[in-house]
Amino acid sequence: MVQFDEKLYFYLLGLIPVLFLLFLMVQVWKRTKQREFANARMLKKLAPEKSKFKASLKLMLFLLGIAFLVLALVNPKIGTKLETVKREGVDIVFAVDVSKSMLAEDIAPNRLEKAKRLVSQIINQLASDRIGIIAYAGQAFPQLPITTDYSAAKMFLQSMNTDMLSSQGTAINSAIDLASTYYNDEEQTNRVLFIVSDGEDHSEGNTLEALEKAVSQGIKVYTIGVGKIKGAPIPIKRNGVVESLKKNQEGEVVISRLNESVLTQIAATGNGSYVNGANTEDAVTFIKEELDKMDKKEFEAKQFAEYKDQFQWFLGIAIFFLFLDIFLLDRKTKWLKKLNLFNEHDNS
Repeated sequence: MVQFDEKLYFYLLGLIPVLFLLFLMVQVWKRTKQREFANARMLKKLAPEKSKFKASLKLMLFLLGIAFLVLALVNPKIGTKLETVKREGVDIVFAVDVSKSMLAEDIAPNRLEKAKRLVSQIINQLASDRIGIIAYAGQAFPQLPITTDYSAAKMFLQSMNTDMLSSQGTAINSAIDLASTYYNDEEQTNRVLFIVSDGEDHSEGNTLEALEKAVSQGIKVYTIGVGKIKGAPIPIKRNGVVESLKKNQEGEVVISRLNESVLTQIAATGNGSYVNGANTEDAVTFIKEELDKMDKKEFEAKQFAEYKDQFQWFLGIAIFFLFLDIFLLDRKTKWLKKLNLFNEHDNS
């Protein structure tokens, strides 16, 4: 497996076609000026040792040197062996509410960004637990299956927004049902679902039914509340500018409030706990303590280990080509001249 330290340097490869075009332009300009000065026969007599192909060869060597120098700057790394690492942990699924109510700004910068920050901080506290991510609004959507790749989890987490699901509303039951399919290890004794939401739920009795099914499968359901009880309007923005506020059918501005009673009931039914996420540090500490109390399941995860830098090889090749370019002269090479591979002898 190969990794690249500094992928940004790949953009420097764009210099190669630019330099090639400049070379062609210079060659055309030189030939034009030479023809103005003398005809081909006269130029041949004035510079009998000038090679016709050396300029192109020097350019090729120079461009190869630049290409390998860029690869050296990128610093490719190769995993030298595949190592099987034993891990102990809990299977954790985060169900993040991405309905429009999560755009309310009663908690900075808004509820959804706060939710993503909370989940990210929780992931930072994990050691070897497996995690999965679900986005839900009017329906649930699998964002990331169970994995130990925390970097990928954070990447998918940051890409979540309120426009990713076309069906609006808030169906917590759909998130619970989907989460139930994430736990693929029948021997895992601790399965945890964190629902991160403002507590709006349009699925009513279906949520309790989904919870009972989840509990029967050994899933503990925790809820994390984001928002404030006094609530806030839901801004409708375009290009980051508020155009209006969401209104109901009567034309009144909708005030979305944190519904702690719903989240508390869900957590109680799910054999878990509710925590208010207003204070990120307190919420993360509480969740970490809860996870530490749980029994850990041993499982294995394969990963590449001992990545080694390979830039030195590319740097060495780059220096080799650049030195060839410097010491290769424009005049004809004597032994190549004798072979006449490029028909450079004047037969006249």
